[in-house]
Parts: sequence; C-alpha cells; structure tokens
Amino acid sequence: MEKVMNSYETLFVVDATLSEEDVKATVEKFTALIAENGTVESVDEWGKRKLAYLINDKSEGYYVLVNFKSEGEFPSELERLMKINENILRFIVIRKIEDKKTKKEA
Repeated sequence: MEKVMNSYETLFVVDATLSEEDVKATVEKFTALIAENGTVESVDEWGKRKLAYLINDKSEGYYVLVNFKSEGEFPSELERLMKINENILRFIVIRKIEDKKTKKEA
C-alpha cells in the first residue's frame, strides 16, 4: 500500500531570551525531527521579532517557518513534542491544500 504524503507547514516561536546556541539547537532539533519523519521542502528563519502580546512575560521570539511533507500521523506527534518543550513559546501546524492545477503540472 502506497504511503500518502500530505503537505504541511509549521510556524513555531522559540524563546528569544535563550542564548544564540540554544535557539539554534532548538531550531535544529525540530527541523531534524521533521526531516526524519518526512521531507523538508523549506526552512525559513524569520529571526527575532517582537511578539504581538506577552507570552510567559516575554516580548520577543525567534520565528521559524518550515514547509514539509509527511504522513498524516506525524503532525500530531510534532505538536505533542512542541507542546512539552519549554523553549517553544507558540506553534501551529497546518495542512496545506494542494491546488489541482499545481498537482497536474508536477
């Protein structure tokens, strides 16, 4: 049976009060986890930005956007791991709907 690979994107915010090495290690940990369980299409590090509102008394976060393909079960596991990691302030994982025109061209 063929594995169904869906397209996803995740945006997560790392605690910017951490050292630069800790921020990079957290980003690398999650991008490596995604790569192990799917295919990373792109990683876009937006860098340190001001948050719209305080989260855990912090006003800045390090934003990272990752586009990837994986099987349907993996995103819930990714969310679980991000939820229990205290270096991650906020995250969201979204399944991207592929346009039929784009799919036919590929």
